[in-house]
Amino acid sequence: MNARIAELNLFPVKGCRGVALKEATLAATGLQVDGVGDREWLVVDGQGEFLSQREYPKMALIETRLTPKGLLMKAPGMLLLEVPLASEGEVVKVRVWDDRISAVTQGEIADLWLSTYLGVPARLMRFDYEGTRLAAHRYTGKDDAPFKFADAFPLLVTSTASLGELNSRLQRQGAAAVAMSRFRPNIVLDGLPAFEEDYCKLLRVGPLAIRPVKPCTRCSVPGVDPATGEHSPVVTDLLAAMRSTPDGVTFGVNAIVVEGAGTALRVGDAVEVELRF
Repeated sequence: MNARIAELNLFPVKGCRGVALKEATLAATGLQVDGVGDREWLVVDGQGEFLSQREYPKMALIETRLTPKGLLMKAPGMLLLEVPLASEGEVVKVRVWDDRISAVTQGEIADLWLSTYLGVPARLMRFDYEGTRLAAHRYTGKDDAPFKFADAFPLLVTSTASLGELNSRLQRQGAAAVAMSRFRPNIVLDGLPAFEEDYCKLLRVGPLAIRPVKPCTRCSVPGVDPATGEHSPVVTDLLAAMRSTPDGVTFGVNAIVVEGAGTALRVGDAVEVELRF
């Protein structure tokens, strides 16, 4: 079976808006541009616990952009924030779910900006390149799969047809269609039947081999409208009715890079799809 890449999305700051790309490098840790990777930065509270749209849906309104010199962040009512890529801070421990991860502080200006916008003490952290974080081997088997501040894996893959099926059902209920950005995927495929990504064994793009390892269980974040930062249960309730499994409600698949790390991916690239049956 063949498909093609319809979207490539990089999320520089976990929980904030992503950046749509035409081309990116696929590193072992996920998509990256000029050495800056997916979920490279993280917002934490005063105790070092990560913050997300689950608790602070207005994070969906924080726009991010990368320049050769830094990370730009923009939010309603706030001045533009620039975080220099060359900044060096203190190495501290932060927590993402059950993982304690080494992270580098990004300065008082960034911390004040986030605290002011969110209305709670908050700090911006960058992944410590001297640290290592690996996806659970119970899913990846013998393969080591490093990643940064994502929930649990380096990649999330979805398809246009899966979103189309969800939107068709929403519209039959009288609800508005939603954008793929609610699901925060890194790679979106066109040409697969709806939810066929659940059954993919391997995705090949030239020398690259991407292996889906686990359906992505979803929380309340797809209920947050990325255009308004407001939460509604309409999408998550329908998704639960459509996609409930013993492990939770799923949409998309988590994946790892097993061959060809460091190769460029482009929107429009052909993808050879190997199914598990």
